[in-house]
Amino acid sequence: MSAGQDGTRTERAPRAVGTVWGLLVLNTLGSAGAETIVPLPRSLIQMVTMGALVAAFALALALNLRLRVRAGAYLFLLSLLLVPSLVSSAGLESGFGALFRCARLGLFIGTLWLLSRWWDGGTTFVRHHIRMYFLVLGSVVAGALISPGAALPDLYGGRLVGALWPLTPPQIGQYAAVVTGLAVLLLLGRRTDRVSAAVVVVPSLVLLVLTHTRTATIGLLVGLALAVGSLVPTSAAARRFFARAALCAAVAAVGFAAALRAWFLRGQDEEHLSSLTGRAKVWDALLAEPRSIGEQVFGVGLGDKSFGGLPIDNSWLAVYHEQGLTGVGLVAAFVLVLGGVALLRPPSLSRACAIFLIAYCALASYTEAGLGDASPYLLHLAVAASLLAAPAPSAALPAPEPPRRRVPRRARQPEVT
Repeated sequence: MSAGQDGTRTERAPRAVGTVWGLLVLNTLGSAGAETIVPLPRSLIQMVTMGALVAAFALALALNLRLRVRAGAYLFLLSLLLVPSLVSSAGLESGFGALFRCARLGLFIGTLWLLSRWWDGGTTFVRHHIRMYFLVLGSVVAGALISPGAALPDLYGGRLVGALWPLTPPQIGQYAAVVTGLAVLLLLGRRTDRVSAAVVVVPSLVLLVLTHTRTATIGLLVGLALAVGSLVPTSAAARRFFARAALCAAVAAVGFAAALRAWFLRGQDEEHLSSLTGRAKVWDALLAEPRSIGEQVFGVGLGDKSFGGLPIDNSWLAVYHEQGLTGVGLVAAFVLVLGGVALLRPPSLSRACAIFLIAYCALASYTEAGLGDASPYLLHLAVAASLLAAPAPSAALPAPEPPRRRVPRRARQPEVT
């Protein structure tokens, strides 16, 4: 147990909690992506990822046998999301795989409930998040060093992919952006030194550039601007960083405008870019699909986030398709609740990290799916929820006793005989 700045006692999380978090990260890496150096059967990858989730739940349960949890709006609303998922999947319109995905989502949420015992507003889970995703990025670097051709294939237009584990450029870009943003905020909050931050930030930025991922880049810039801006009123370091970042952005916009535009376009023409790389056609077709009242309210069941064999690549439309308007309402509710709580908190490092994660997930939800099922985005928001949680009121330290005043002994009077 350790005392916090507000006079409350917080329970130190066991080291095994980091292992549980790493297993959750492994579960959400997915099984579809680029071709790897050593071909990995998709069934084998799914066994590994599902085994990681089962192990995470079992280990979290062993660490929290008394089932002590911290109730919060995020986990409560996320648990309610299971209702439309089960209702729509029970019809088996999406096959037995929908029920399997419901079980996976339930186990994922249950593990988060068990870990919520150690959500106290500190940066413990931020550090776990950075470490685990930096290890994933390390595997990407290792794959690129072993086989540059497999890591930069022509199939993806020369964009960086995972050559050891099937990771797509958007996945790598997402992990690199989140790791970079959190490491920069820890540096500004003086929770890490410059060397440690540079070891994380520099290679992550290089990987982000090599992925040519526009969504991750915009999410990083906007999320960091909002997070650092929330620290400006109380942090001189944040004010200096904000001023230097604005100056560097202005110089880059003037001196490297052509190079930045070429990187942003990725060789695509304006028409291809305006249709969001073909996403808009899938979205229009999905919205034009005739649906029954039940499908509109509860969706068609949990699937692989695709429509007509093409990825939906939009969290809100994916949730509408699979969990209906009920799911959309619940997802919107927990995103808005987290954002509202973050805005109402006084300036702090925890609040800034939460703002960054919430803003990043909100921006990425427009071109990436994942808010309605077990995914890295739900893990990002779980970290934000842990940062916004307050220490348990029952853990308040007892008031210190006032020091006793020492009363000098009275001199002993001699007896009169």
